[in-house]
Order: sequence, then C-alpha cells, then structure tokens
Amino acid sequence: MVFADIDAVQSALAKQDYVCGRALATVVFLSLRLGRPLFLEGEAGTGKTEIAKAIAASLGRRLIRLQCYEGLDAASAVYEWNFAEQMIAIRAAEAAGGADRDILKTELFTEEYLIERPLLEAMRPQDGGAPVLLIDELDRTDAPFEAFLLEALSDFQVTIPELGTIKAPEPPIVILTSNRTREVHDALKRRCLYHWVDYPDFEREIEILHARAPEASEALSREVVAFVQKLRTEDLFKKPGVAETIDWAKCLLALDVINLSPAVIADTLGAILKYQDDIQKLEGSEAKRILEEAKAGLETV
Repeated sequence: MVFADIDAVQSALAKQDYVCGRALATVVFLSLRLGRPLFLEGEAGTGKTEIAKAIAASLGRRLIRLQCYEGLDAASAVYEWNFAEQMIAIRAAEAAGGADRDILKTELFTEEYLIERPLLEAMRPQDGGAPVLLIDELDRTDAPFEAFLLEALSDFQVTIPELGTIKAPEPPIVILTSNRTREVHDALKRRCLYHWVDYPDFEREIEILHARAPEASEALSREVVAFVQKLRTEDLFKKPGVAETIDWAKCLLALDVINLSPAVIADTLGAILKYQDDIQKLEGSEAKRILEEAKAGLETV
C-alpha cells in the first residue's frame, strides 16, 4: 500500500500531526512509489526523524530505528550472538557428560541464540507489510559503515557467516537522515532520493505549532514563532529547531503564560537554547531587543 498521489501524502501525514510542504511530500511519494531509499539532510530539530514516524503510522507499518553513533560497525547494526546463553548451553552439555565439539558448535550458532539488530530485523517478514527502516543521523558513523550500508541497501540482504545470506522478501521502506556534521559519500546518496529539510517559514511553523501544541492561543503562538525565527538570524552556536519551538510553547503553557516578556524569556531560555554560550548572549537587553523586533515584524505579517 502506497499513497495515491502527492495530496494523499500531505493529508495522511497531517493526520499524524506532521505538517508537510509539497516539495517534501513529492519526494516521499516518489520514494514509496519507486521503492527508493529517501535521504533527508538538514539541521537538527527540523523534523527529519518525525517524518519517518509519521509515514510508518500512516501506513500502519512497524518502525525500526537504527540510531547511528561514532564507532558503529556492521555487526552491531545487523546481529550479535547471545554469548551468555551460549555459555550456559556449553556448561549444561559439559555437566551432562559432554558432547561432540562439532555438533555442539552447530547447535550453538542457530536462530535460538541470535540477537537481531535493526538491519536484520528490517529484512524479516513483518505483519502488515514491509517495515519503515529509519537509519538516523548517518553522519555520526564513518566511511567503512557507509560502504557496508551501500551493499546492504543495494540488495536488501545481509550475510551471517554461520547461517548464510538472509534476503528481505519485501524491501523495507528506508529513510536515512543526516545533520550534515560531515559529508556523506556520493555513492550512497546516488542510491537515494534526496531532500534538504530546511527551517519552515513563518506560516508553516505556525501550522506545525497548532498541530503539536493546539492549546496555545493564536497570539502566543505567533509571538513564539516570531521570536524563534528572529533568534535563528542571530549568531548562535546552535540555532533552535522546530522541536525547540514546540517544547518552548509547551513550557510556556505549563507556566500559564499568555504573552512573551523579557522576564519570561530569561526564565525559559533552556527550552530553546542548549548551549550556555548562546544563553549568555541573550542575557540582559538582548532578549528584549529580539522580542521587540519580533513583535514589530508581526505587525507586517
């Protein structure tokens, strides 16, 4: 089951509270229709991970997530053997009077002692159809893992020396994300459809906030979005993403805030800025200046 057209993609994702622009909806539609992996790149907090969750939910598929990190290797991403259970089986065989070494070795390396990791899980048949495989923050890994991934995604199969090759009966829906802390190799990108997920414009971010924090009033939502968008134009180490906009709005609602003020901003900066150097830049009159400029901008919107 795939979406009938691009409008259907936007409608289905909207039902999962994911506000999707037409360009992104188009590349999602083509990825599903053509069976091509989708590579999403952009700043942290712009909704790359969330779209995988929304696609899985809208299609009724299982979401399998491989969270990448420095030092991740093929074995950790595919499978590992349950050494603790294998040792128990060896001790039990010894206590029972021993067993033929070759027979015992054959018995130890079976599905019973196999721990499946995300890539292997995604190759297995799933209830409801092929799963959505999210390979998150690929830029955290290194070139050898990329090379392995290139092969795995080309044939949708993995090899376990003791068991042989396991091929997916139906290729999973693959979504890769990157925060672009380093460049991902062109060979991998060529296998995928690509889309840069940028910060949304004012109106779209308002839509997103209405979907994710519907309790916020129109006035507060507009002030929050205007302030965050103005903040992104400042010289910051880490600009706030859409995720921070949503978190901040929810914090303000929890504090029963009706309108933004310099005092409220100072008290809640930790919800939108995650580095002390950035927070220090907004201390004193800076927060007041940005708020005034944001409110002035609202008058022209």
